[in-house]
Amino acid sequence: MEIRKGLTTLTIILLASLNMQSQDLSENTFGKGLINIVAKDSSYSMSFAARFQSLYTSEWEFPHYEDFETGESNMLIRRSRLKFGGFALTPKLEYKIEIGLSNRDISGGSKYTGNTPRYILDAVLKWNFYENFELWAGQTKLPGNRERVISSANLETVDRSLVNSRFNVDREMGVQLHHFIDLGNDFIIKEALAFSQGEGRNVTTGNEGGFQYTGRLEALPFGNFDDYKGADLKREPEPKLGVGVAYDYNNDAVRTRSNSGAYMETDAGLFETDIKTLFLDAMFKYRGWSVMAEYAKRTADEAQAVNSDGTPTGDVVNVGEGFNLQTGYVFKNNFQLTGRYTSLDKAAGISGLGIQDQYTLGLSKYIVGHKLKVQTDLSLNNYEDDIDNSLMFRFQIDFHF
Repeated sequence: MEIRKGLTTLTIILLASLNMQSQDLSENTFGKGLINIVAKDSSYSMSFAARFQSLYTSEWEFPHYEDFETGESNMLIRRSRLKFGGFALTPKLEYKIEIGLSNRDISGGSKYTGNTPRYILDAVLKWNFYENFELWAGQTKLPGNRERVISSANLETVDRSLVNSRFNVDREMGVQLHHFIDLGNDFIIKEALAFSQGEGRNVTTGNEGGFQYTGRLEALPFGNFDDYKGADLKREPEPKLGVGVAYDYNNDAVRTRSNSGAYMETDAGLFETDIKTLFLDAMFKYRGWSVMAEYAKRTADEAQAVNSDGTPTGDVVNVGEGFNLQTGYVFKNNFQLTGRYTSLDKAAGISGLGIQDQYTLGLSKYIVGHKLKVQTDLSLNNYEDDIDNSLMFRFQIDFHF
């Protein structure tokens, strides 16, 4: 009942906003702009967008071709989201709100999140208070690895890599300081620092562990470009490169993936351990070619949660390291071929059953850029411990305005 009331209220607010006296930029066309509202006195603006991804997945053992009929398949709305943004009082004070509506978007609730769906993805203010400095406050993505910061709407693959899913530091509630330096000759340096709660998004019970500290440094030696969008849809006439490093320290973390994953509960309460994550990444684009590489390494002071008598609880921090390399080429008809290699090297003794290496070949058709596209891929999954490998096929339609 409460969920239904919340969605009804959201719909009423949205419809009311669209009918307020405002400037409607109706000359926008699909893929070229959002629905925009600007107050008569220019005291605020609001843009609105919606998107969803329809995904089909099928997986079966390989190379046992006779077992096709025993394979698993699934059809779902992978993501379904509403996005709002604009400024308030001055263009130097911007805001972003993003709400997730699909089951995958709102999953992961626990008693630490009020046992309720987690609708809010982003709710953040961005204040350009001095020259090239911006102060962010609220809930949004941390400045961690590049692939995580790239919107899921702007990927050149069906979804992010296994390196990202295992090691990223996701969204958080806190404050961030962003800055950039123009060194001349198109050489740009970007820096970001974040101080956050350390338990992920939509936490309602307070801080159970310590705090989280994140820093990122990035260099763009050949000038700005779409380094946070997959595929070289602009067909950059000159080589473009972005190289970044990020480090995250989560003090007394209580979850298996730093600020996400399962809470590590013991007979004496939550298990706490310091978790450190290092990221190295790069993005290159030139004349339709794109190359992205990422390396991640995570360590923990104590990787296995234990009860007061020293017996393991079964909760294990996702420690180890991983590497992801992908490349793609956009043809003039806006078809793109992509290839990706992902490798996970989990810490000895606590690796657990899982994918060790993944080889992916993908095909995309950009109908209206990233706003309307069809993507498919085929992956060979090599598992550790010499168990049977598998093939995975995915097909996805992405709609975004």
